[in-house]
Amino acid sequence: MLKEFREFAVKGNMIDLAIGVILGTAFGAIVNSLVKDVLMPPIGLLAGRVDFTNKFIELGQGDAGPVRLSYGLFINALVNFLIVAFVLFFVVRAINKIKREPEPPVAPAEPSEEVKLLTEIRDALKAK
Repeated sequence: MLKEFREFAVKGNMIDLAIGVILGTAFGAIVNSLVKDVLMPPIGLLAGRVDFTNKFIELGQGDAGPVRLSYGLFINALVNFLIVAFVLFFVVRAINKIKREPEPPVAPAEPSEEVKLLTEIRDALKAK
């Protein structure tokens, strides 16, 4: 059983998957930083310095304190998602352009028998 597990864990697909998850996590951190630190400040400035994180509806008092419906955090998460999806769309689009292989050149079609015969006649007339 240990031998089977080792064969399973060391298969190329499993290692590729592990590398993909690690790179995906690192890439996710980069994209999140891009959204949070680079794109959101100008968007907030253009939107009139609106900060949705403090937008909520007070529903009442609970045992642990006030019960709030924090719709502002949801709006921030939604905006972040849309920006991340937009950025990833362009990343995938660029990768797909890079991956596309150029089409192999098409070989010219073989001339028909008539064209071959006319070519022979032309060459024979030139030789005289």
